[in-house]
This record gives sequence, C-alpha cells and structure tokens, in this order.
Amino acid sequence: MTASHGRTGLRRAIVIVPGAFTSGSLFFGLWSIVEATRGELERAAWFIVIAGVMDLLDGRVARMTRTDTAFGAELDSLVDVISFGVAPAVLMYFYQFNRGEWAWLLCFAYVWATATRLARFNVEQAGHAKSHFFGLPAPSAGGTIATFVPFAGTPFFQDHLGHLPWPLLLAMLMVFLSLLMVSHVPYPTVPRIGIRSWSQRGALALFLLIVFAALYFPAYFFFPFAALFITWGLLKAVFVGFLDRLPERDPLHDEDEPDELRDERGQGQRRIFPLPLRGRRHGGTRQEEP
Repeated sequence: MTASHGRTGLRRAIVIVPGAFTSGSLFFGLWSIVEATRGELERAAWFIVIAGVMDLLDGRVARMTRTDTAFGAELDSLVDVISFGVAPAVLMYFYQFNRGEWAWLLCFAYVWATATRLARFNVEQAGHAKSHFFGLPAPSAGGTIATFVPFAGTPFFQDHLGHLPWPLLLAMLMVFLSLLMVSHVPYPTVPRIGIRSWSQRGALALFLLIVFAALYFPAYFFFPFAALFITWGLLKAVFVGFLDRLPERDPLHDEDEPDELRDERGQGQRRIFPLPLRGRRHGGTRQEEP
C-alpha cells in the first residue's frame, strides 16, 4: 500500500467517525422509544441521556477533524428531532399523559417546538462561529424531560417533593420547555476545555466535576443540573435586558425587508444579544446582513 492510499484511507475513516456518533444518537433515541412503549421508563430515560452524549461528541469530533459538512448538519438536525423531540415526548406520554383523552397534545406541541427550533437553527446559526444558542437547545430540553423520570424515583423526591401536583407541573414543564426552544433567550455553547488559559482550566474543572457527579449520583444530578442551566439562562437574559430588546420582526422574514428600511430601523438601537448573521448572495459573493 502506498503512502497516498494510506492517507486516503485514514481520511475516509476520520470522515466516518462523526456520522457514527450521529447514528449512535439515533440508535439510542429509537431504543428509548421502544423501551418506553414496553413500560421500561427509567431505562428509556437513560437512553435519551446517552443519545445526548453522542450528539455532543459528533459535533466536537467533526470540528476537531474539520469534517463538518452541510449534509452532516442537516442529518444531525433530523436525528435530534427523533432523539430529543419524539423520544422524550413518547416517554412523557407513557409516564403521565396517557391518562387523559387530549393530554397527548402536550407531546405534540413539544415535538412541534423541537422541529421548529432545529429548522430555525439551520437557517439562522448553522455554519457561523457562535458563543450562544438562541433558544434552549433541543438536547437540553429533551434531557430535562428524560432525567425527571429517574429523579422522581429517588428517596429524596418521594419524601420531600412527591406531594406536589406533578401532573399539572409536568404539563407546565412541557409547555415551558417548548416556548423556550422557540424563543430567542441566549444559552451558552459548551466552553473550550484545555489548560492554556484560566477560562479553559475552569471549564476543565467543571467538566471533571460534572463527570464525577454524573457517574456516581446520576439520578440526583442530571435533572437538578438541567433545571439550574435553564434557570441560569433565563436570569442572565433578564439581567442584561435581553427580554426588553426582542426583535421587532421575525428574523426569518428580515430578508424580505428592503435594506434601506432595515438600516434606518437599526440606527440607534443596539442589541446586547444580536441575532446571528445570515448571508445573502449578490453577484456570486457572500455578504453578511446586519
């Protein structure tokens, strides 16, 4: 085998790795649905968590190996609809919402919000360097729903929280998460981990702490951590005044507005969390819109 053939084979192997993680996310998402229909709800919940780990790894590996493609991004979004939209909805249906005639509509609303959030992400943010996601990421929402099930089985929950009206609270949680996914509340991306700077070292320490807690206290850790993450994003948005600076128009329709009117409307108005830049082609070159 020549050196060129060896490099070609290695390149193909590297390209396959991110797709393998994406396929793994789909596998565990579908397995979660199967286990939920069989009544194995806690097992179904953990399979959604594993799908989330797979989803996190496929993006990281693709960026590290520089094998991220438009096809991979689209496939990842389609898989996310199943693993973090349909699977958590089916889990919650068999856990709580199969007792009422129309309660399943809450599951439909959640799946619709997941699909809408991912479609909007592909239009607004895919392909751009970003430090924030606009709207709660679908894996975070799906993980929040899934990890409630094992958390509800802990002695702490049974002794201190079991008396609360959970059918109503879970319905409110489904609606709340659905609204957060289609909102423009900024949530941070996963920070870079390393030892070159203090921020990277802090991220590394936090990562190790999370891994330790996830391995030794999974039922107690995941749902409170997800709730804390959601609350932190909301509080940060309120404190920086983001909720008072929501876009005046749907960003998906900004391209229909004349440039002159958009520029005039934008003068004197500064957003702390501006919407991501989107490109428009003029004369064969890609220009960024304000």
